[in-house]
Amino acid sequence: MAQYPKDRFDQLPEDLQRVGAHRTPAKRGRGWIGFAWAVLATVVIIFGGLFGLSRYLDDDLGIPIFAIPETPTPTPTPTPTAEPADPNNPDFQARQITVSVLNGTASADINATVAADLTSKGWKVGNVVPASSKDIEETFIYYDDPANEDAARGVAIAIGTGTIRLIPADTYPSPITVVLGLDFPGAVAPVEPAPEETTTE
Repeated sequence: MAQYPKDRFDQLPEDLQRVGAHRTPAKRGRGWIGFAWAVLATVVIIFGGLFGLSRYLDDDLGIPIFAIPETPTPTPTPTPTAEPADPNNPDFQARQITVSVLNGTASADINATVAADLTSKGWKVGNVVPASSKDIEETFIYYDDPANEDAARGVAIAIGTGTIRLIPADTYPSPITVVLGLDFPGAVAPVEPAPEETTTE
């Protein structure tokens, strides 16, 4: 075996304790820190997976923190309605509201009968005329101002039937207009003429 002459690099200090790679001593606790980060990452991955699964399945998976909050159902606010007006009340009489009665059926003078009944109950009646059609299906009480809703409701009670409906102003000449339909007691529909018979020679 060949031998080489020694040089200064072969002369090692007697107090040298290092063997192998020259590394600094490991800091105490570094192993626990790495373990803690690993546990934290595992928890985050599991939590994120369960959360995503609960949203995909639309189910809380029995875990309260994943529960989807329920959307509260709004309670509908009832639409206020006016109290029916009393035609004999002095405050109402001061408003000078008139009621027109239109006959939308083929019953003769049914509008005059209704007008007389309203007058006897204290209502101020205006026009009493036929409607533009004699086959109107339903009875309506029209009012042209929201402030007159109470009067329309009072008229509906007075005649015993009818649906009240707000219409544009100046549709009818009176603030309140009753249009009698075929649903009114005693109303009849127009009779259609019988078809003409054809003769053959």
